[in-house]
Amino acid sequence: MVSQNVTTTAVEEVPVEPPPGSSLRSELCRQLRRMATPQAVAFAAVELVWASTHVSLYPFGTRPPRRGRVGHTYSLESLTPLQRGMVVAAGPQLGTPILLLHGLADNHSIFALLRRGLLRRGFTRVFAMNYSIRTKDVRTAAIQLAEEIERICEETGFERIHVVAHSLGGIIARYYVTRLGGDERVHTLVTLGAPHRGTLVAHLLPTALTRQLRPGSALMHDLNAPAPECRTRVISFWSDTDEAVVPASNGVLHQEGVDVTNVELHGVGHLSLPILPSVAHRISTGLVQLDSKGAPTASVTDITGLPR
Repeated sequence: MVSQNVTTTAVEEVPVEPPPGSSLRSELCRQLRRMATPQAVAFAAVELVWASTHVSLYPFGTRPPRRGRVGHTYSLESLTPLQRGMVVAAGPQLGTPILLLHGLADNHSIFALLRRGLLRRGFTRVFAMNYSIRTKDVRTAAIQLAEEIERICEETGFERIHVVAHSLGGIIARYYVTRLGGDERVHTLVTLGAPHRGTLVAHLLPTALTRQLRPGSALMHDLNAPAPECRTRVISFWSDTDEAVVPASNGVLHQEGVDVTNVELHGVGHLSLPILPSVAHRISTGLVQLDSKGAPTASVTDITGLPR
């Protein structure tokens, strides 16, 4: 499968592996130098404001997430001009369920703005789930993800859905898709700031889970092994100033057997990835695009002839 790289400004060469002898200190220094630009400083201010807001929203995220809408709601009269444009261009695809999956020590409140952005763009079934902050194993969380996706498929009648995952959530979702047969259920996986090849920051937290997130861990070797004939396409958003993914290039995904598009962002912090309108727009357009072979997005219900 062909891996694509998309950048918001200029295309830059991305190293596949961290530099020889790299350490947390040296990589952090490189990261800090990249953050010393006007654009990065502006995004850092946004990051601080959002972090404080997220702290206040966090308790609400401990509640069970609201379920996505069930049934077809394609009445154009009630839609905004933005929604109408999306429906006209991609009508059936907008009904495909989307599941939002949070990162380490977080909950679904991190997606408050992204969920709203997807709904405003006409997507009608947006779900979210929480996994325990006491999770000790990526594989255990991947099994929980599998169970939730089965519930969504049974509830909505769709055979396949989309998953948008932030940080650790991207690793969990990739494990489900490539190692537990989840490519039969997930059409498109969007990852936001996922440490696809591990992060040196994980050395600062000596827990069972963070040990799995270290570069070169057994789980990382397993996760990044070839996944022949994987049916799920992956869109990976990564930022050159992501303070949680060190080195930042470990947010880039290249995996044999997987159709991957890497989208490079500049100056964006880790927590800002799920809140930027530009990211929400890119996710939306990605989820309604045709497949690489020219076929319509899979697993969508044909609404022709259905009650409106």
